Amino acid sequence: MEAIILAGGMGTRLQSVVPDVPKCMAPVAGKPFLYYLLATLEKSGFDHLILSLGYKHEAIEEWLDTLSFSMRVSFVIEEEPLGTGGAVKYAVSQAEEADIFILNGDTFLGVDYGGMLGLHQETNAIATLALKRMEKFNRYGVVEVDMSRRIVRFLEKQYCELGLINGGTYLIKKEALSLLPEKFSLERDFFETNVSTDILSGFLCDGYFIDIGIPEDYIQAQKDFKDGKYKTI
Repeated sequence: MEAIILAGGMGTRLQSVVPDVPKCMAPVAGKPFLYYLLATLEKSGFDHLILSLGYKHEAIEEWLDTLSFSMRVSFVIEEEPLGTGGAVKYAVSQAEEADIFILNGDTFLGVDYGGMLGLHQETNAIATLALKRMEKFNRYGVVEVDMSRRIVRFLEKQYCELGLINGGTYLIKKEALSLLPEKFSLERDFFETNVSTDILSGFLCDGYFIDIGIPEDYIQAQKDFKDGKYKTI
């Protein structure tokens, strides 16, 4: 299996609580957050990772040189911001498989990657999104699915008592990106644009979830990862 990790973010909202480093390098329980993503993917059987880098990419490259993983790790560097979709399309040029997992470098979600791949292939989806059930939230949009687990609608961020959110892990057919422009939003210009005309599947995940993009959740991650509360699946 192959995966792209979007790891070029600045972490502007975290500047009050973390050093001036790329967001994926924010220290969590003594290690850069990116370490937990890499270790989990290795444990899950991935053999090739592609890091999409941008802001202060040199710091990530130097850190990678100190690690030893069984996976092959390569990277691409955005010379200018390409949007989430543009970053994925650029990184896909280094991919060898037809279906590529995509992860956000500031989000951890415990995913059964084999099960997600199985649903993706069974439904012949152009993309499969890992979904997480949440209660009493307003930070995320809601994803609606039908009985066949096909995604039917994306709802804007608003308060929700109970719903499914986009967990920030995707599986995409590489060829589905070929006609898209150099710069675009994966969420708005690919997922939301194609939801009514193509098959997008939703894979429900019960594993630990956290997005360290805001100080409150970053602080929570410190405790959770120190206590070993996170899990892969």
